Amino acid sequence: MHFRSDYTDVMARAANAPLTPSIDSLSTGPEPAWRERAIERSTQSARLRAAKRVQRFFNAAREIIAEKESTEFTVQEVVDRSKQSLRSFYQYFDGKHQLLLGLFEEEMDIAARRLREVSADGDPLDRLHAAIVMLYETCRPGRDAVQPLFFEFAQRLLLDHPDEVWLAYAPVFEYLASIVEDVADAGLLRSGRPRRLATIVIQTTTVTAGRSGNQSVTHAQPISGEEVWEFCLHAIVPDDVVAARDRKGKAGAPRSKRADSSASR
Repeated sequence: MHFRSDYTDVMARAANAPLTPSIDSLSTGPEPAWRERAIERSTQSARLRAAKRVQRFFNAAREIIAEKESTEFTVQEVVDRSKQSLRSFYQYFDGKHQLLLGLFEEEMDIAARRLREVSADGDPLDRLHAAIVMLYETCRPGRDAVQPLFFEFAQRLLLDHPDEVWLAYAPVFEYLASIVEDVADAGLLRSGRPRRLATIVIQTTTVTAGRSGNQSVTHAQPISGEEVWEFCLHAIVPDDVVAARDRKGKAGAPRSKRADSSASR
């Protein structure tokens, strides 16, 4: 009879127990695999929706910047162009500054990919040459520039938010610094720290590009990307290395071009 009583009590407690576990019980112990998959699927879907909304704001801002050739626009203009709500905008951005910073970071990622594409071939100095000219053209103001954002907004950010600019420039800097390090490994670099020299080259290129549209500075003759490269080349590469490359380049020139050069002298 005693056994029967215990069995009856156990069955009664089981009948009265909740059919689903409590919230507290879910927070303890390892997560079952099925629950992790369900949560991951849910968060992935939410992230994808958020990414699409943010990209619509970015695309709207890009269009406005291209039309105005300026970053002088309002948040409301971006909201209207994106066909989203102001409330949605402030879910993702604190304001216009953060929108522009995000767009600038995205542009730097795109620029880094382009630099890799144009500088994939050749020895380290050939690759650096191609990358510097490309970076200059990317940052140069004018209707054929990739984005007025580069030379306008970046210069403002450098004054007020240098750390944020540095973080945005990181993909570009790291790639160019890796090429300069390859130049050093090949024994073609002046003595000094390669990454420090890479910083000087990048600042020279971007700042000169940003000012190239000012005719009062350039005397109506804009500085070219090739001129910037020649300046950087002589700044970071020993003169004898540059002279040897010049001789090699002339020796490899087509016969007709060498003849034309001799005739002109």
